[in-house]
Amino acid sequence: MNRLQNVTYLVRDQDEAVRFFVDALGFEVRQDETFAGGWRRVVVGPAAGGTGFVLAVAAAGAPVGGQTGEDVAFFLETDDFAAAHAQMRAHGVHFREEPRHEPYGTVAIFEDLYGAPWDLIEPPRG
Repeated sequence: MNRLQNVTYLVRDQDEAVRFFVDALGFEVRQDETFAGGWRRVVVGPAAGGTGFVLAVAAAGAPVGGQTGEDVAFFLETDDFAAAHAQMRAHGVHFREEPRHEPYGTVAIFEDLYGAPWDLIEPPRG
């Protein structure tokens, strides 16, 4: 095994989720295909590469946004915290805290479109 290609991310609506990941987080659409029977596969991921998210419509009653409780499940790394933070805020992303400086980098917890916590983090340079 060399790397994790994709992970499934449960959503209520694929189009709504695509807008969030592309507009607010700066991801790209890697795949958007509809197959026989109407099943649609949508994959988004960072433009620079790395693990993608398969945006799967949740079955009735399945948890959306609360899969990990209040724990951060995803850590979005950036080389320019200030620019990423500003872009995300401009697209209405809610940050639970102001940016803080830790030994492991500049970090702030934000919420995805379903209220689930993520970290935006810029590791220290050098």
